[in-house]
Amino acid sequence: MQALIEFLPSLAAGFGTTLLISIPAFALAVVVGTFAGIFRVSGIKPLMIVGGLYVALVRNSPLLLILLIIVFGLPEAGILFSLNTSVIIGLGLYSGTYVCETVRSGINGVPNGLIEAARATGLRTVGVLTEVILPLSLRAMVPPLVTIFISTVLASSLGAAVGVTELTGATRSFNLIAAQPIIAFAVAAFGYLVINLTIGRLGELIERKVRVTK
Repeated sequence: MQALIEFLPSLAAGFGTTLLISIPAFALAVVVGTFAGIFRVSGIKPLMIVGGLYVALVRNSPLLLILLIIVFGLPEAGILFSLNTSVIIGLGLYSGTYVCETVRSGINGVPNGLIEAARATGLRTVGVLTEVILPLSLRAMVPPLVTIFISTVLASSLGAAVGVTELTGATRSFNLIAAQPIIAFAVAAFGYLVINLTIGRLGELIERKVRVTK
């Protein structure tokens, strides 16, 4: 227990690094995934192909492989990012494929009658998308987006495999020093539990906020 107390600052730093990776990665996933989802339902063939290829290539590749390509492969081509930024990009692109499918499903769930009514008021395509389709589909997208956010946090643990000292990496270091795997990984599990319960609670509040009241 004394070793755990002495190592708490490092574990706290790992906890913070997990947040610093997961939050920007999810934000990137939302941006990339939203555009990809719009591309897939745009009806414009080149955009639909781009969106489809993005999902097919990234979603069917292991996340660790994507991280290895960005961390070790891109520098060979002269493209350099910091280690944390590399993990954020890889994690964001990977989670973005799931956001893409969520956005696509949400958009397809908006009744055609509402879309036609919006067009009848004189709104152009961009206006129909931003003022009608996306706000309406957001109500259905909140729960799956919360799930994707939680999955992003859990997947950030793979950052330890490429040298990032996030929560799992810090826990592994503690275990190597103290040789107390049960305590070490119980602390890590508690840290992830705190993050994900908080995300779930925020998701419930957002869902309640955007819910349509009858």
